[in-house]
Amino acid sequence: MIELLAPGGDLESIKAAISAGADAIYCGLDKFNARNRAVNISFEELQGVIKLAHSNNCKIYLTLNILFTDAELPSLFNLLNDLANTKIDGLIIQDLGLAYILNQYFDFFEVHASTQLTTHNVGQIKFLNRLKVERVNLSRELNITEIEELVCAGNDLGIGTEVFIHGSYCISFSGLCYFSSFFNGRSGNRGRCSQPCRNRYKTTAAMKNYPLNLKDNSAFTNLRELVEIGVSSLKIEGRIKKYDYVYTIVESWRKHIDNYYKSGSIGKDDSKLYKVFNREFSNGFLVDKIDKFMFTENPRDNSIKRFYNINSDELLNIYNEKNKILSDVEEKIKKLSISKIYLRIKVYGKNKSKLIVKVITPTNSFFVYSNEKLTDISRSNQVSNMDALRGRLNGLDNDEYQLKEYDTVNLKADLFIPFQELSQIKQKIIFKLNNSLQPIAPVRFPKIEQSKKIITTPKLSIIVSSYDDAILGKAKEIEVIFSIPNCLTCEYDKLLNLFDEHSDLIPLFPSILIGRDYFLAVKLLNSIKFKKIITNNLGIAMEAYLSDINWIGGPNLNLTNSFSLKCIKELYSCSGAYISNELGIKQLKRINPPDNFQLNYLIYGPILLMTSRQCFFHQITGCEKVELSKECVEYCKKSALLSTNNSIDLLVLKEENNFNSIYSSHYLFNPDIIKDLNGVFSGFTIDLRDIETSVKTTVCKGDLIDLFCALVNYVSVDKEVKDLASFTTNVQYFRGI
Repeated sequence: MIELLAPGGDLESIKAAISAGADAIYCGLDKFNARNRAVNISFEELQGVIKLAHSNNCKIYLTLNILFTDAELPSLFNLLNDLANTKIDGLIIQDLGLAYILNQYFDFFEVHASTQLTTHNVGQIKFLNRLKVERVNLSRELNITEIEELVCAGNDLGIGTEVFIHGSYCISFSGLCYFSSFFNGRSGNRGRCSQPCRNRYKTTAAMKNYPLNLKDNSAFTNLRELVEIGVSSLKIEGRIKKYDYVYTIVESWRKHIDNYYKSGSIGKDDSKLYKVFNREFSNGFLVDKIDKFMFTENPRDNSIKRFYNINSDELLNIYNEKNKILSDVEEKIKKLSISKIYLRIKVYGKNKSKLIVKVITPTNSFFVYSNEKLTDISRSNQVSNMDALRGRLNGLDNDEYQLKEYDTVNLKADLFIPFQELSQIKQKIIFKLNNSLQPIAPVRFPKIEQSKKIITTPKLSIIVSSYDDAILGKAKEIEVIFSIPNCLTCEYDKLLNLFDEHSDLIPLFPSILIGRDYFLAVKLLNSIKFKKIITNNLGIAMEAYLSDINWIGGPNLNLTNSFSLKCIKELYSCSGAYISNELGIKQLKRINPPDNFQLNYLIYGPILLMTSRQCFFHQITGCEKVELSKECVEYCKKSALLSTNNSIDLLVLKEENNFNSIYSSHYLFNPDIIKDLNGVFSGFTIDLRDIETSVKTTVCKGDLIDLFCALVNYVSVDKEVKDLASFTTNVQYFRGI
């Protein structure tokens, strides 16, 4: 039977999910997870949660699904050492550095890839398989056909697949949203998203005040298809929701799934889903109907608004029903306890016999024995050490057990046994309590040796997307990087000719390559003898590795620590990478790349805030087309400004063969890093794509290249730097992730 996976943002919600019949629950500790706004649970509570869940045939997956900085890695190692001796069922992760750590040092954990890894093509499944990932949470933007393709790819490799079936939609591809990070200093990749997409904006031309606000996801009517294509787990979003919400949604889906397996039919009554928090519902992505009806003007709770037009008596009944749901769930979760397991211990012993310790738990009892026999010391000058046994057994008090009773009635006085025997008695008890498994010894944090400093002058490269700009840097022997679009169907032949004609041109593969576009990108990769490629997509990275093509990790791979660099070099033969622009100077200084590894940094260009499969122009300019089509992606070319209530303009952009994007009004410009981190970076890159925000520069591309050539060669160009600074920002460099 397919797994029903529920959210657990706090202890009450976890209990509610168990009561409602969840097969598994994902929850986070009070640090290192992507829902810092949730209450979350402590490590001590986790032990009780696991015990409670397992006693109700429910699994617990722990979320560690954020990006880590180098400063946090020792603490992360300590946590993993603590988790090693729990009965946790799996870890959900985003960071490639953490994936590498688990792969190399803690390979006994079951690892799940978070939706933050934006998994949407077959190559990414292969990439994650090499990291021994056992399950992948797929991107929410995929339709049934696209999901089926990835399920089949996963099945071939023994990887399960997970699909969100209820809860909030993100307007951006998860893991590729930098909106909250660059606007408010609260990174979504760190679990601190401030949800600017739910904000009110100045009224648009389409008369919308909440133009980025999507309805909630509900796949209630799509259960049959998801089961039939072989999805492993159905995931409910909502770790910041309260226990009444969790119980109601989980119970509704539990009955829905059970009824399907029992009768083979799909129920249609989803009325209970509307009685707790919702923004109305849509399954637009899943059924490949991406239209304007997926948006709503109300970002808050619609559970009462839905019933505004009914009479007051009925409205009162609805309020009463909501209150009854609340009280019923409270009663159910009161009966569930995560208290520690009480231990009762009885000690038996007499002269010339082995020491016997009986351990009694609420559900079991067992004996352990000393290896050596006790000796009578009543006629010698020795001191009995039986009191020391109590001290040893007090150490059984931990996050899971509590020593409630210690009975020595049957232990004779004046007995002695070597102290090492007392320690062995304790270890034998722990072994038995741990289902006859030896405790896992802690792993020491493996410090990375300092890499050799670069002594050569860093190289400058430029990113372009116009075919006319392919020759822009050749006169100065500057590396030119060509940005490949998301959709290759119409562009493939032109791209093939472009790279044939310009053999030194370096392709930059985009973050999103779905279905046919991914396979066309792979075809392009293997049709041209590229001297190297840059990729923001792990699927293309995997294909480059398999084809022995020199590849560089792109700026949107979210690489934020030294272990993520070790991961892509050691496991995938990557020769270099861009460090995430979300990092601040202090965090960047801690990065220690592997030897013979090119470290790059994007120092100038438009700031991408988000990329979406949805169309923004429904809500902003009032696009005449109700539904997004394949032709929209391929041929539509539009731009508009979206203004916040404090009069900050955002550029909303739809380019041909690309998905909709939103950019900051200010460009990134960070010349400080060139001197601050002298000798660290092999290369610096400027993005010269034609992204025209509301704040424009009059400096032509040629002059920009000259300016940055001077900067990387440490030539003083103070006036030009000051001019650029007037419409640019490097706030993230000082603020950090």
